[in-house]
Amino acid sequence: MRFVADESLDHPIVNRLRADGHDVWSVAESAPSLTDDSVLTEANRREALLVTADKDFGELVFHLRRVTTGVILIRLAGLSAQTKAELVAKAVAEHTTNLAGAFTVVTRNRIRIRRTW
Repeated sequence: MRFVADESLDHPIVNRLRADGHDVWSVAESAPSLTDDSVLTEANRREALLVTADKDFGELVFHLRRVTTGVILIRLAGLSAQTKAELVAKAVAEHTTNLAGAFTVVTRNRIRIRRTW
């Protein structure tokens, strides 16, 4: 799977996705300080899912109706970066077929998937 990792994402999540065989383009590594709009555009250009901890992407997708190939919003405050990486990897593995074209929210106890198109 292809992912764009937003700058807000803990680096162990990026490392775990790569270790699991996914193609991950990291904003922090390649283009720090991109605007949220530019990050979403880059994810679409790469036909990749955007992985982020930034709630502002919900505004772009649902209120401003920006087209997206898919967003995974990580809401795991208070957990170690390693635990976050494990939970994200598990969510991706278990819901691979449902992530494209969806806005997915990963929390400690739940994964919510809402279609965006």
